[in-house]
Amino acid sequence: MSTETTPVIPLPLAAARAVTAAGALATTASAFLAWTWTADFPGDLTVTGYPGGLQWLTLTAGLLTLVLALASYGVPGLRWTNPSGHNNGLLYAALGGAAVTWFTLIAIAVDLNGLANLEPGGWVAGLASLVALVGALGLPVDRHPKGTSWGLRLAKSDQPLPTARQLPSTVEVLLIVVAFAIGLFAITFGIDTEYGELFAGYLILAAFVIAALSKSGLLPRLRALTIKHRPVATGAAFAAAAGFPFTQTSDQYTSVAANILIFATVALGLNIVVGLAGLLDLGYVAFLGVGAYAAALVSGSPASPIHVQFPFWAAMLTGAAASMVFGVLIGAPTLRLRGDYLAIVTLGFGEIFRITMNNLNGTTGPKITNGSNGIPRIPDLEILGFNLGQKHTIAGVELGRFSNYYLLMLVITAFVVLVFARVGNSRIGRAWVAIREDETAAEAMGINGFRLKLLAFALGACLAGLAGTVQAHVSYTVTPDQYTFAEALPPNSAFLLAAVILGGMGTISGPLVGATLLFLVPKKLEFLSNFQLLAFGITLIILMRVRPEGMIANRRAKLEYHEADIPAQASPPSETVLTKTGA
Repeated sequence: MSTETTPVIPLPLAAARAVTAAGALATTASAFLAWTWTADFPGDLTVTGYPGGLQWLTLTAGLLTLVLALASYGVPGLRWTNPSGHNNGLLYAALGGAAVTWFTLIAIAVDLNGLANLEPGGWVAGLASLVALVGALGLPVDRHPKGTSWGLRLAKSDQPLPTARQLPSTVEVLLIVVAFAIGLFAITFGIDTEYGELFAGYLILAAFVIAALSKSGLLPRLRALTIKHRPVATGAAFAAAAGFPFTQTSDQYTSVAANILIFATVALGLNIVVGLAGLLDLGYVAFLGVGAYAAALVSGSPASPIHVQFPFWAAMLTGAAASMVFGVLIGAPTLRLRGDYLAIVTLGFGEIFRITMNNLNGTTGPKITNGSNGIPRIPDLEILGFNLGQKHTIAGVELGRFSNYYLLMLVITAFVVLVFARVGNSRIGRAWVAIREDETAAEAMGINGFRLKLLAFALGACLAGLAGTVQAHVSYTVTPDQYTFAEALPPNSAFLLAAVILGGMGTISGPLVGATLLFLVPKKLEFLSNFQLLAFGITLIILMRVRPEGMIANRRAKLEYHEADIPAQASPPSETVLTKTGA
């Protein structure tokens, strides 16, 4: 689809640039003013001379807008911040500044009952952010032609990024390390937010900042560097993740991070089933439960009727093997079904698992799982004499129980990522994709569809069981009600499927991002506790309309869902060819 470069608001170019820069500078300065007179609003925005709470978000947006505005002037040393040379990134930064600033002002008015509670600094911030936005709307931006879109008609430029200057490999590696360090800081800030208003503002700003960096060309440049130095990028990503516990002073947020990794690892396993093989599994959380129950039964819990205590490696293999066996037993008779029929069968399996665990209570069945009481008092893991339930000091930092489990889950997540990457790029992975796209055509080409679907089902179940073995020890107790189709808090089958779709099917980072968001949002935004399914349903509908390939999509998905955005290949001009007949 062709694009045009026009302003949303017709303003002289010089005036638009000046207004944008002045508004961004004023927005940045306003973060150092008092926005309200009382400390009753979270974050204490009453201090002049130092930002607090949501003011830090306005400061970040203002600085980003100011830097991009100065880069549009061609200021030496800043042009690298906008490799594309277009103004779309600047517009998104200004939109983010206005959005997070006015969200804060409205939140103050709602929490304190009226706009009268705003100090002059708050009004300055609101006005300055609007001035920057108006200036950015007056800059020429890439837009869809009239009649082909709606609203601002913002579009992605058809022009590729200019060729980047060749940098020494050491500098490129250093840039990757710095980028992941900044990412660690940003994610830590989001997880450590102490109240819902700050987390909501964080989500708003993060969405616009990511869009701004993408449109300016910085994220594509970083992506190119990570592809060029893939081993370094992978190591930097896991090193940044491993550094998270060392930024914490208590286990309050490392417990959240440990559960996020459990949820994300299970989502990666489901991504094999749904994202690669195209099998809609609505009862996948049951495999997590099988692994958790298998590990709990051999963990040495006093409530376990088996009365054995396996070492960690044996308990982990037991949980993974049990889940894989169940995956084969369930998949063998059902994977000849397709589409909605398979989804209904897997949904039934998830419910059958929960009901069966409830009935193995010694009354309605053998006493194995203690019914609804579950298996409590699961002891902490001990690996090579290292008890994960005790505090340990590493590099001068005291790591608590959840920090230990977080680091263990990080190792398991790295293993699952390795498995997913190797399998996805293998002949088996390509066969799964062929089955997902058209099973009939794949079988006509000689692919054994049933056997490969069963392999995907078993491998996905095995990885879920692997995460379940750790979950059992993290939560101390395993009960049937933890493993349902839809519940207030993850993990459950609906949220796992939503994490894969939201993040991006068939990718590695997509389910990790989707799982993180779906776990954090209910934790941080407590006012959504009664409307979570409604909120996520609306979010998925909007996402399917705006970005059906997910937040992080691979190249295949982008081409599949956005064929209209691919520039048409110019056909050679037709020439009259004389033949003997027409001579």
